[in-house]
Amino acid sequence: MKKHCEENGLPMPKRKRLTSAAHAAINGDSDDTPEERPAKKPRKAKPYVPALRSGAYGLVIGLTSLGEDASALPNFRPIRLAPGSFTVHLILDTREIRARTDRDYIQDELVKKGVKPMIRSLEIGDALWVAKCHDANFLTRLGAEGDEVVLDYIVERKRLDDLISSIKDGRFHEQKFRQKRSGIKNVIYVVEEMSMDSMSFDRYEEAVQTAIASTQVVNGYFLKKTQKVDDSIRYLARMTMLLKKQYENKSLFVIPTEILTAQNYLPLLDHLRQKEPMTGHYVTYPAFASMASKSDAMTLRDVYLKMLMCTKQVTGEKALEIQKRWKTPYEFVKAFEDCGGGEEGKKKKRELVFKQMGDLVGRKKIGKILSQKIAEVWGDA
Repeated sequence: MKKHCEENGLPMPKRKRLTSAAHAAINGDSDDTPEERPAKKPRKAKPYVPALRSGAYGLVIGLTSLGEDASALPNFRPIRLAPGSFTVHLILDTREIRARTDRDYIQDELVKKGVKPMIRSLEIGDALWVAKCHDANFLTRLGAEGDEVVLDYIVERKRLDDLISSIKDGRFHEQKFRQKRSGIKNVIYVVEEMSMDSMSFDRYEEAVQTAIASTQVVNGYFLKKTQKVDDSIRYLARMTMLLKKQYENKSLFVIPTEILTAQNYLPLLDHLRQKEPMTGHYVTYPAFASMASKSDAMTLRDVYLKMLMCTKQVTGEKALEIQKRWKTPYEFVKAFEDCGGGEEGKKKKRELVFKQMGDLVGRKKIGKILSQKIAEVWGDA
């Protein structure tokens, strides 16, 4: 090794320092055998302290410093799809079709009615409609991607037993929350009033009627009741024919994907609908799928909402109301800290959210018990 280093002008590698125990072992000075050596003391578990800007701490820092210009509305020139350059197609969610026999049956029945559906996994909804370009590369050449544009109609199909189940476990309200975030203007709920055990239905009849009324009045969604799956198939076929007549003979204006962000997506759509109510603006299917995804469109504010919803009974509506009052986790935690210490401080912490939001109505209201649960998590009350 030494000769090689000298010939090639290289420095000799440094030798590792040996510990006293290793020296003793090499020189034979140690009388201890491995069995006689004392066992190493187990390390004490240390509490996790997040490093600056790492992990959850980084998210909190990011939320406190998130600029208001993240949702600034961009100037852009829309991509125009001329009449006759596209056709309207129905897309069904693969997860909506529970078995191969169901899939074949629904497809066959739709084909009999003149509708050939495309089937794929949808990020949201059970069915939606797209305008598919005849020229597959047209959108790509002009700053978008794919060859499909999502139209302003989406369907959520619920059998009566599934509706009851989703009301019980909270999925129903989460789905409506995600439908709102999807940006699609016309949301249709198809409820199949299949036959059920009268005892089971009577127990949840009031909850079902309340959910249906809330969907129509509060959310502004259209509700279509059917008796069985065949009625739902006929409705989808009629809607497809109607949308073909409505869209295929007019121009579509597509928002370039490159200007869209998770922050400006919904504000931009709202602005365009108010500014140009007679002109529809749409996004490509890949852009829509990304924005509607549970994970892809996660902004820092979405993470905050998710953190709030980790507390049982804090729904999407309640989390949004909390986020409106305390914009960031830092503000929320600081509000609890400002309540002070001692028994009096703990009492203020338990009542903090209730006093701010107890006057709200419906599902947005937060009562004393839930306020106390939130204080236990966020305020160490």
